[in-house]
Amino acid sequence: MGTEEAAITMVNYYTTVTPHIRNVPVFIQYSNHKELKTDAGNQRTQAVLQAVSAVQSGGSPSSDVQEALAAASSPVLRIIIDNMFYPVTLDVLQQIFSKFGTVMKIITFTKNNQFQALLQFSDPVNAQQAKLALDGQNIYNSCCTLRIDFSKLVNLNVKYNNDKSRDYTRPELPAGDGQPSLDPTVAAAFSKDSNSLLGKIPGALNPLSAAAAAAAAAGRVALAGQAGSSGVLLVSNLNEEMVTPQSLFTLFGVYGDVQRVKILYNKKDSALIQMSDANQAQLAMSHLNGQKMYGKIIRVTLSKHQTVALPRDGLDDQGLTKDYANSPLHRFKKPGSKNFQNIFPPSATLHLSNIPQDVTEDDLRLLFSNAGGTVKAFKFFQDRKMALIQMSTVEEAIQALIDLHNYNMGGNQHLRVSFSKSTI
Repeated sequence: MGTEEAAITMVNYYTTVTPHIRNVPVFIQYSNHKELKTDAGNQRTQAVLQAVSAVQSGGSPSSDVQEALAAASSPVLRIIIDNMFYPVTLDVLQQIFSKFGTVMKIITFTKNNQFQALLQFSDPVNAQQAKLALDGQNIYNSCCTLRIDFSKLVNLNVKYNNDKSRDYTRPELPAGDGQPSLDPTVAAAFSKDSNSLLGKIPGALNPLSAAAAAAAAAGRVALAGQAGSSGVLLVSNLNEEMVTPQSLFTLFGVYGDVQRVKILYNKKDSALIQMSDANQAQLAMSHLNGQKMYGKIIRVTLSKHQTVALPRDGLDDQGLTKDYANSPLHRFKKPGSKNFQNIFPPSATLHLSNIPQDVTEDDLRLLFSNAGGTVKAFKFFQDRKMALIQMSTVEEAIQALIDLHNYNMGGNQHLRVSFSKSTI
């Protein structure tokens, strides 16, 4: 407010009369800040506020305010998705943001272990409206939070139309380096099937497009009306000398509760993995496809199988099939567990928890070096029950997680290992 008196008057008034915005009560109290600092990047916000003030006081925005608005506004938004428990596809973003205007181009990428996107509207005003409405919203119940600001770019250069980038004004663009071009039935499926899919999504929120939520949770394959929404994955290009059902259970268990694993008898570089639902299968696929495991880049796709069959009674399949339905190591059994909010792509930095009090930094460094990697950095949290450990590569971190998650540290305390979004 302009003066402290004005602030006091406002707080006093609204203490007796509760204001409602869209039927929700709003509570007003003093902040610890003496003033708000706005950086240069917020000039456009200032311009918007001036324009609003001008309109409220009965005038139209002055020409210099209009110019400031035009100069400050970019039609391009930068979007970061926090707590990405379900995969967020390019189609989902297009669905959500096209409520505010014409979406022309989208580029998605991962930076600092976070899924990010640049999205260009046809008009800066649409970008402003979308930012105001969506910044801080969750796409799903308590996860996939949108963090939105304006990009310094005013125009995006999109070379390929595939599942990473799209120029909606140029449908003739190639898909580029082996990326699949998108299935034209997907667009049709959005309009037809969105309602039938809704029942399948736990905790999908209404504020953002239900069809978009359905798309993210069920994945494109299910949307296009094909099989593959069962939660079974096909993993190929495995190192058949090294891979075991247990190693696949541990790695894929970071992204969901693995029910069964079957290494194929006639093709031991491939395996079927049954997750507890299609959401978890999609999540594991989006994070693990293209990662290196035992020196080989693995490929992860949705399988046509609805379940993984166990061997018939009395048949010895050499331990290639394992049933983990009752495993005590499932990370996501408890609804609302903190594990839901700490799902990150594979990274060189690992988060360790459940560390016994008498275990030292040297003990942990030695343990992780013995897993066949180089420890670059280490940091205990204040209570010393948790720590971050940084390996020299993502592949080494994957290996360490497979080897050391649930490692018995003595006294029946088992180490918990997951990927971290932090660096040390």
